[in-house]
Amino acid sequence: MSASAEASARRIRGLRNPWTIEVLTEDELERVHAATLRMLKGTGLQVRSEAILRELGAAGAKVDEAAMTARFPSAMVEECMALVPPTFLMAARDPALDLPIDGSAGWLSGDGTSAFLIDRETGLRRPSNLQDLTETTRVADAVDELAYLWPTVAPADVPTHTQAVHITRVMLGQSSKHAQHNETYSRRDARAVLEMARVVAGGDRELRGRPIVSTYQCCISPLVYDGGPIEAAIEFARGGLPSGFISMGIGCATAPATLAGTLVSMNAEMVGGMTIVEALVPGAVTFCGPYPTFMDLRTGGYRQDWGPEDTLLKLAFTQLAHRYRVPINVLTLDTGAKTQDWQAGVQHAVSQMAMIAAGRAEMITGTGTLHGAAVYDDVNVILDAELWRVLCDVLEGITVTEETLALDAIAELAAGADLTAHPHTRRHLAELWRPETFDRLTAAAWEEAGRPEPRERARERVHAILADHEPLPLPEDVDRELVRIIEAREAEED
Repeated sequence: MSASAEASARRIRGLRNPWTIEVLTEDELERVHAATLRMLKGTGLQVRSEAILRELGAAGAKVDEAAMTARFPSAMVEECMALVPPTFLMAARDPALDLPIDGSAGWLSGDGTSAFLIDRETGLRRPSNLQDLTETTRVADAVDELAYLWPTVAPADVPTHTQAVHITRVMLGQSSKHAQHNETYSRRDARAVLEMARVVAGGDRELRGRPIVSTYQCCISPLVYDGGPIEAAIEFARGGLPSGFISMGIGCATAPATLAGTLVSMNAEMVGGMTIVEALVPGAVTFCGPYPTFMDLRTGGYRQDWGPEDTLLKLAFTQLAHRYRVPINVLTLDTGAKTQDWQAGVQHAVSQMAMIAAGRAEMITGTGTLHGAAVYDDVNVILDAELWRVLCDVLEGITVTEETLALDAIAELAAGADLTAHPHTRRHLAELWRPETFDRLTAAAWEEAGRPEPRERARERVHAILADHEPLPLPEDVDRELVRIIEAREAEED
């Protein structure tokens, strides 16, 4: 099948969630919100950009230029948060792969920008490069459970100031899915990425109507936005791209030890970022992304895996996002495992189930990484996709109709009929879940086959994808223009 025919025939599967667990009462939710307002009004945010501070001062924030801080009156925060569009479109090069961000489904992406990956030939960890980015993006494009892209790995073999544009060309050229960029750290980065997105979309108006790229920026916990990233966020918002904010607070280190304290600290960072965008670009599309973790109490280092505290906080942040009526991006599939072992499987399953319990998270990320997202492995993408299919099936529930109750078929079975080849069976066979990597061999057949593990089957799938899958190509003239933009960025000094 040609790349264009394959693309038009594909459909992305979203997590459609009928259930919700709430860990905060209405009163607790409002107390967290009130504490967030007090934090933004009293302590505020450090915003390390003189230009942005001047604009915020003109918009009503209390600015201290010497300390580079902005304090936000509560009324200003409330007014700005009311401007955030509650829904938006993550468009794709292939319109069949467009994703409505409207609460109707949760969409899965890979995790991103890992500094290392597992080499497919040696099985050993090594630094990632541009070729790795290309190949892992092709795999992500081929796996239908991944609805949109993150940059998979950070290419260490290109100059640092050109990584944003190299990543953009790979994501837009090696996939027809929506690209969510997270490696743009300056206004120059943002302008170059915007220029590339306009080239692929067909112009500024076309990109604004169908944003094929979205972006986000991370704060520096606690309560700091560096100059380059916040300027990039505003540049993207003014260019019509969704521009979100992610907090990565570390409890006991860059956030309080208590869950409620971490909730307030991280919420102030994200709400503060969204307030900045709406104050300067009213009505801009933005979203929040809580990625909490805690210090490892044995070593004092960053804890690179899932824990029960993470689950509780993500449940609470999802409630807050819906209280504000803003879209949310949540990290799941957390693991500290160094390979696809029992630990990785359990932590991925439990963290994913937590997001099912939270309900209504529109963007769900984390697929493909190990060791606290430090290492990327395509094998993990295939295994996580299998888990995603299982969870989607579970959430679709049980369909009860006259047809599915199967009274006639049951009566025939009771009378001695064989239902194996019965018309009712044939009509519904395709609805049953069938594993791609999980084992269903008999014990004898499994022994005879050499005791294969799911990760071995997943590795075979990766090799098959790289041998056979052809992403929808960019027109040659479009790709040449992307190369020209990259060369221009390379010629600049950052």
